[in-house]
Amino acid sequence: MSSAEPPVNLWNLGRVRVLHALTETARLSRTDLAQRTGLARATVGSVVFDLLATGVIEEVADTGTGARTGRPPQLLRLRPDAAYALGVDVAHDHVRVMLTDLLGTPLWDATQPLAVDNQPGPGLNAAVRLIDRGIAEIGVDREKVLGVGLGIACPVDGLRGELHAENIMPGWVGVRPAHELSERTGLAVRIINDANAGVLAERRFGAARDCLNVVYLRLAVGIGAGVVCDGRMLLGGDGLAGELGHVTVHPFGAMCRCGSRGCLETVASPAAIVDLLNRGRSAEVSVADLGDLVRDEDPGALRMIEDAGEAVGRALASAVLLLNPELIVVGGDLVAAGDVLFTPLRKALGRHTMRSLHRRLRIVPSALGDSAGVRGAAALVLDTVPERL
Repeated sequence: MSSAEPPVNLWNLGRVRVLHALTETARLSRTDLAQRTGLARATVGSVVFDLLATGVIEEVADTGTGARTGRPPQLLRLRPDAAYALGVDVAHDHVRVMLTDLLGTPLWDATQPLAVDNQPGPGLNAAVRLIDRGIAEIGVDREKVLGVGLGIACPVDGLRGELHAENIMPGWVGVRPAHELSERTGLAVRIINDANAGVLAERRFGAARDCLNVVYLRLAVGIGAGVVCDGRMLLGGDGLAGELGHVTVHPFGAMCRCGSRGCLETVASPAAIVDLLNRGRSAEVSVADLGDLVRDEDPGALRMIEDAGEAVGRALASAVLLLNPELIVVGGDLVAAGDVLFTPLRKALGRHTMRSLHRRLRIVPSALGDSAGVRGAAALVLDTVPERL
């Protein structure tokens, strides 16, 4: 073991337990920490003293205990500026980078529009430029950046860091983006699929906080799901769990890019809806026009989105039967359609599942909107805080 690596001993395990507790709950007293970690009060006191001295945590007054005389009790929390994390979202049409503090609060956020499916070089170049710019503009010490979370819009074998980009992002086949980004920035890089990044973000910052069993469905150019069961991400044998976009909803339907017919993506992705709408119009519309069409109660747009909602509900029914989630969070471009999407979705899901599985199930729109992917990528780094610090 090199001199730079701390020995694995009970002292370090105590530090990790305390930091885990403070990662899960924003503010805790010393008594709370002893109860949550199972450590002796004396051990908690020693660990807290050390973490305070090194600037990793700080004391804050407990202002929520009602009227009292004397000095308010002191609570402990992670110090926001003790370290930082970067999130990178590589989507089909843009590269976005966000810099957060240790609590996940966004400090800097920038997007470069860019078609990246066939050109990984420019996409990675844009990510490096934005990372360097964010660090420079906020004035962060690079040594305090814990790493980069890289979210990408194609299936990711999280165990090996490989992309399954065929027919989705064809230019990225054989590319190891996490390795390349790490080589070019000097920072540790972890990679994740965009839907899995979304569920991480919603659990930490958004609609799924405190939920142990949740499905996050992303309705975008591609359709995918991130799944958490009993508080743990469900990845599958090759890290590819959650490909709901390729559940068959019409056995004799349109060909899908995956080689099958009638996949959910062929009827419920925004691009598929626009493609079907344009077949009967003299003036073409784009995905960006869908919101206006819904507000103007365009009959074709309303019917297409209602049909999409029904198909999504049927596909989600399979996930509900298998996983029994307590919450489904829906993100992506179609969420702006509101009840036009959600009403048929809920009805279809109810028809195709047992009442005992859906009577308490909540289905809600994403609380984070289009920032779920990049914030979830940063959260992938923040999840390593207890061990890294």
